Amino acid sequence: MDDIEASGLTVAQMAKATGVSAHTLRYYERAGLIRPVARTSGNQRRYSPVDVEWLKFLLRLRATGMPIADMREYAQLRARGASTVAARLALLETHRAGLHAQITLLRGHERALEAKIAVYRHDLTGSRESLNPTEGAENHD
Repeated sequence: MDDIEASGLTVAQMAKATGVSAHTLRYYERAGLIRPVARTSGNQRRYSPVDVEWLKFLLRLRATGMPIADMREYAQLRARGASTVAARLALLETHRAGLHAQITLLRGHERALEAKIAVYRHDLTGSRESLNPTEGAENHD
């Protein structure tokens, strides 16, 4: 085990490892998303490998649009242990359902953009390649 793992990551090292600013790390701790972090005798935070993995999971939840309040609820449930597995599962399943609906909506938007791009490419090249018949040049925005 190297010195960083033995003693834990500093705030700066954790920020570098996860791409999260030191300010955000401190905010997440104050907000109850990250458990109180171990500290040195000089009161400097030291993050463990478990802390790194937990933060990476929190960042994934954030990237998928989970509200901070739901992230906090999940973190609180996690801190209470195994008796909360069913509640954590329900929270994640609800979030996944919303994420799936958002992905479906975004795929529809992507198809509309692809059709519009095809129209503009046709206009620029004069090509008759696979235009959607309902999306002709006369329908430009």
